[in-house]
Amino acid sequence: MPLTDKFGRAITDLRISITDRCNYKCVYCRTGNEGALYGDLPFADYLRMARVLVGMGVTKIRLTGGEPLLRKGVVEFVRELAKLNAPNGNGRGDPLDIALTTNGHLLADLAQPLKNAGLTRVTVSMDAVDPDRFARITRVPNGYDHVLAGIRAARRAGLWPLKVNCVLMRGFNEDQIIPFGMFAREEGVTVRFIEFMPLEEGRTWSPDTVVTLDEILARMGEYRPLVEIPRGRSETARRYRFDDGVGEIGIIAPVSHPFCGHCSRIRITSDGKIRTCLFSVWDHDLHAQMRRGASDDELAEFIREVVQKKEERHHIGEADFVPASRTMVHIGG
Repeated sequence: MPLTDKFGRAITDLRISITDRCNYKCVYCRTGNEGALYGDLPFADYLRMARVLVGMGVTKIRLTGGEPLLRKGVVEFVRELAKLNAPNGNGRGDPLDIALTTNGHLLADLAQPLKNAGLTRVTVSMDAVDPDRFARITRVPNGYDHVLAGIRAARRAGLWPLKVNCVLMRGFNEDQIIPFGMFAREEGVTVRFIEFMPLEEGRTWSPDTVVTLDEILARMGEYRPLVEIPRGRSETARRYRFDDGVGEIGIIAPVSHPFCGHCSRIRITSDGKIRTCLFSVWDHDLHAQMRRGASDDELAEFIREVVQKKEERHHIGEADFVPASRTMVHIGG
């Protein structure tokens, strides 16, 4: 029986945070003072959770953090995940779509081993294409060269489509829009701009800090015309191609153009809690069920009950908005 919520949305995408540790301190995410707040679980526990959810209809798994490449054994974990088959109705199953989101700092040496293990694709977080600006945002000196090397290694390894995510924040990097358009064309990657959301540790978000989808399109149009690309209902990004067919950008606009109505995602935090929305104000402790000795069938029933509580939408910018109970780095993107 497919896993669906009370609004009829099929849950097919699972995001697993395998650590909330990170080697960057990006200004829109971390205060620079807090470290990891929650423990990591053994990979065997994440694997069991994934196996149960794949049996319930999940077809895509994305590994996140923190920074997932900080976890020793991540290549072997991907190899085990790749042995799972997503249900397709013919009795054999299809290979899982296994993705990973990383800041790219450690990716250069791991891209090919991850591909060999069964990773399908990778998304790299990168918030400026200017090395000095990059260092100010991440508060890590000389990080830009590491990330660029990681992007190029992933491209050589065939981790495709290769996406580069840029969180835009007014006053920090909104002048990087056109440079990123040029980067997409020159490096052969898809650049995705993300509207800044109220998920940072410092809780300093305000609507004025958001660079919206419409503003991004207008700014990029000063460089080259864009043509919108058709997209799937549950895709988070609106996609655009440059008029000459060279280069693609996407815009994820949860603030100005919410896409909650077709959400197909749930998340598992590094300490084994289910979150039904990025902006949930509570967690559901799946790992506690495992510690109590629950069978796989009992875990599946617990998951079904939790998914029925999935929120219809977030309330960013509304008078009744309540911040999420965890910040992004402690949830997993």
